[in-house]
Amino acid sequence: MPHPKRKTSKTRRDKRRTHHGLSTKPLVADPVTGDVSVYHRVNLETGMYRGVKVMKGKNDE
Repeated sequence: MPHPKRKTSKTRRDKRRTHHGLSTKPLVADPVTGDVSVYHRVNLETGMYRGVKVMKGKNDE
């Protein structure tokens, strides 16, 4: 197996791992119903997006 010619420095190693951390998704409350959903996504329960009904939700029948 090939081996590195030089030791990888701690700084270089840590720079490579900068994107490995988990981040929280931004949440937004619907202005009409008050339901919380992920930002820039349609709320699948109600079918609302930014206070506007855009599709049938799970609650609609």
